[in-house]
Amino acid sequence: MDLSNLSPAAGSVQSDNFRRGRGHGSGNGKTAGKGHKGQKARSGAPRIGFEGGQMPLYRRLPKRGFKNRNRLEIEAINLGALEVFEDGAEVTVEALLENGIVKDSKDGVKILGNGTLTKKLNVKVNAYSESAKAKIEELGGKAEVI
Repeated sequence: MDLSNLSPAAGSVQSDNFRRGRGHGSGNGKTAGKGHKGQKARSGAPRIGFEGGQMPLYRRLPKRGFKNRNRLEIEAINLGALEVFEDGAEVTVEALLENGIVKDSKDGVKILGNGTLTKKLNVKVNAYSESAKAKIEELGGKAEVI
């Protein structure tokens, strides 16, 4: 077996190399596979989705909302998720990533106040809810914004 012997499997390749409009014997003569008359038989047939002058579907459907290009993707986690850290530990975005609490912190991390916290922690993330900040500081910890 060498490269000069390689060929595709029988029937797997269909040639689009036949000539259209060269008599009936060719199997593709007379109308050349375009049927009789009509818009699609002529040159310059309309684009895909053209509805003959009727208002096209993509323009009839209502448009809703918009996509803000400047949107920040902030990962939100609950206060109860911080229980995995030891008492007195420093909690940063990197520490959250290492422990698998946060999967991806593209634009930052926000701590929400849901759940209970029993340990004094020094937390340094991008944002806090008011209740989360109050609960962290109530236990003697620090809630710093980076």
